Amino acid sequence: MRIGITCYPTYGGSGIVATELGRELAQRGHEIHFISYAQPIRLDLDQSGIYFHEVEVASYPLFDYPPYALALASKMEEVATSARLDLLHVHYAIPHSVSAYLARAMSSRRLPFITTLHGTDITLVGADRGYLPITRFAIESSDGVTAISEYLRQRTIAEFEIRRPIELIPNFVNCEQYFRRELPELRARFAPDGVPILVHLSNFRPVKRVLDAIEIFARIARQRPARLLMIGDGPERANAEHRARCLHVAGEVTFVGKQDRIHELLSISDLMLLPSEMESFGLAALEAMAYKVPAIATRVGGLPEVIEDGRSGLLFPVGDIEGMAAAALDLLASPARLREMGELARARADENFCATQIIPMYENLYLKVLGRAAAV
Repeated sequence: MRIGITCYPTYGGSGIVATELGRELAQRGHEIHFISYAQPIRLDLDQSGIYFHEVEVASYPLFDYPPYALALASKMEEVATSARLDLLHVHYAIPHSVSAYLARAMSSRRLPFITTLHGTDITLVGADRGYLPITRFAIESSDGVTAISEYLRQRTIAEFEIRRPIELIPNFVNCEQYFRRELPELRARFAPDGVPILVHLSNFRPVKRVLDAIEIFARIARQRPARLLMIGDGPERANAEHRARCLHVAGEVTFVGKQDRIHELLSISDLMLLPSEMESFGLAALEAMAYKVPAIATRVGGLPEVIEDGRSGLLFPVGDIEGMAAAALDLLASPARLREMGELARARADENFCATQIIPMYENLYLKVLGRAAAV
């Protein structure tokens, strides 16, 4: 199949999932065309079967903001025609599925499109109900719709009063490529004294409660030596760095910024802190689990579908800094239990979230959508 994929190219779960999906599909012999305003962060254009088409948006004095959705729709139709795409697969309803709808309407040939919902589609409407009609229209107009968790599927149906079916296709990892490696030199660089390494991975938006991660670590550091790696970047980084200085743990916390090769850092980590206010799935937790790093996380959104509380990780109410810190200290004091939980985390990823299980679900959906389109 020839598939066009559109996603936000910035550092975030949806862009990562869309990019990994494209890479996996290309490895299975499909031709993948990414269409966005910038190259997605993990996209390797040297891989056979992968192409990137940049959406250029002209600025005119008439517009306060460049009309990206319209430029994207035009580019989608252009690529669909020149590359003879079979379908479009867009990640996020706003504005991508709206653009795909326009591209389908402009196309002189059948051009079905599939929308994958990642979460902010729903919270955006929660914050501004003015987006509800256009988001509902985009979802209902899609030829196929998927959600990354049962939580998100149910919330979408309730928020938008959706009458069409939404398929659950969870996020995934490549279990053959994602595995823990022994990297003693790298570990010694961050923890030369051999102390445990904790990790937080996110886009540092307020919803990730990055300051809670610093607060939790500060309580741990008062009881025992440890280090914290803060992977990512975003609007809360400066506040997190300031909080680390105020709590006198700046010397034990390393902000490594955005990383293309987070896998090496996860391989040297012992425990993840994920105190988010909301996670529609929890891709960071799943990636850590693949590296035998259990997560101490919040019991919100789709996280309970990823983490088995008490087995492959530990779940707490949002804002329970004391509880999460105490649980981390207990685990760090029992290396055998920590290792066992790490093994169970990896087993959980193997059993439920490997690319070999998930990618065929997308391929089957593509074939089903194409079959329906051909029958019209």
